[in-house]
Amino acid sequence: MTLQAGRRLVAWVALIAGLGAAVAGQQVSPSPDDPVKTLVGRLDLERYKATIKSLTQFGDRRHGTARNRTAVDWIEAQLKSYGCATERLTYEQPPPAPAPAPAASPVPRPNPVIASGEIRSGVGGSRYRGTTRPTGVNNDPNAQPTAALRALNTEQGAPGPREQVYCTKIGVTNPDEMYIVGAHMDGIGWGEAANDNASGTALVMELARILNTPGVQTARSIRFALWNSEEGGLNGARAYVEQRAGLQGRENPVGSRRYPEPRWIAMIQHDMMLWDHGMPRADGTLSPEQRPEADVNIEFQSTAERADEAMSLAFFFRDANEKYASDYPAAVGSHMTNTDSTPFMDFVPAISLRENERGMHTGAGWNPHWHQPTDLYATFSDKDFLLGLNAAQTTLGAVAQLAGITLAR
Repeated sequence: MTLQAGRRLVAWVALIAGLGAAVAGQQVSPSPDDPVKTLVGRLDLERYKATIKSLTQFGDRRHGTARNRTAVDWIEAQLKSYGCATERLTYEQPPPAPAPAPAASPVPRPNPVIASGEIRSGVGGSRYRGTTRPTGVNNDPNAQPTAALRALNTEQGAPGPREQVYCTKIGVTNPDEMYIVGAHMDGIGWGEAANDNASGTALVMELARILNTPGVQTARSIRFALWNSEEGGLNGARAYVEQRAGLQGRENPVGSRRYPEPRWIAMIQHDMMLWDHGMPRADGTLSPEQRPEADVNIEFQSTAERADEAMSLAFFFRDANEKYASDYPAAVGSHMTNTDSTPFMDFVPAISLRENERGMHTGAGWNPHWHQPTDLYATFSDKDFLLGLNAAQTTLGAVAQLAGITLAR
């Protein structure tokens, strides 16, 4: 796609979102009195890091455990403290499907099959490139050398009821239209799930905090969703779609201008925000430093029913990155897969922000801490955390425009 074609798509998504020519015709550089720039400037690296650190106190937050339920309670309390009205959705986590019988003559693969709801070779349309290294999920408690963390993560989840929390900022002129900004709060691997996915959870929480600051108004509604059971098969997001899709746009009670489930305009997911150190070297090792060409990946799925609209949305987010992100650029990819935006992608334009292309990069072993005991807060540097903050700047810059932000003077 040419840059000119991308610009035309950006203009188109602005128009269909109801922003009109004023937004579609904006220049790359924000004006000095740009309220979006003011809002993005309220994001703070140390506060983002502190929210990630707080989430790691609950270990890997495996769904179906007491530590997961305690983390949900903590997230809800934080959202309430921001002035964001919270709700919970309850659903059942089914037993895991039985493992398929091994093939008589297995075909060699560059990477093993991974856990349900996660990356599998060939899923999503991307292909492995360059040097790869093995990936998988750590299920060995003894691989975690820290005794206290090993003990915290000991309880394993079982099938049964689950809860997840979300909160909503109500639009002042179009409360019946809504953007969904999400991340999954559960993790696995016997670490702290700092990158996967405290980094995304903290991002969504920080956006909820800033957008619910007194004096901030939006024309359209925004829902901040912290999904559960992503690691068990995207079941929290799937349950939300199953329970809530049919309720969209229904005013209750009639004449109240209250919409328990506003009509979905778009869904924006955040999953693993911190690590872009490049592909493995020939010997399988990886660089300890963030690569100079690190970027925020914005993915849509080319096979989705709403793929054209999702692609336009992704390019709109890339433009927002150019205007409002402080350090790292953004790249658009067409292979969104196996994260909580997937259940939404045939209902509404859906994109995912992350550190790497999930299939091509993460599936090929670019992130050595993925689902491992080393996914710890202490593993990551300020350059890594800054990549996550730049994703937050990107989403806040885009959603503030799309939702029609105004600031009290």
